[in-house]
Amino acid sequence: MDAGAIGALIPIFALSIPIIAIWTRHKTKIAEMQVHTTADATAERAAQYASQVQALEERVRVLERIVTDKGYDVARQIEALRDQRRVDESDSGVSIESLRKERV
Repeated sequence: MDAGAIGALIPIFALSIPIIAIWTRHKTKIAEMQVHTTADATAERAAQYASQVQALEERVRVLERIVTDKGYDVARQIEALRDQRRVDESDSGVSIESLRKERV
């Protein structure tokens, strides 16, 4: 290389250093913004998940209370209704099967 070519490359290198520094800072800021956006979205999803879990836990507590408090009563009442239905069917002389066959 001759002296003229080297002399022309020196200002190009000198000007490219600040340009590369500006570009690097810009890329760093973009990466930080992406990290913050992802963190915010993740926190929002976690809050939604927590509220859904809490709602489900409350529903399970209610169901557990229903089952444990009145579970035996409900089963006994269902059986009593079944027994009453059998008595009603035998008194009327009409069975459910015959009514179903008539509908079809």
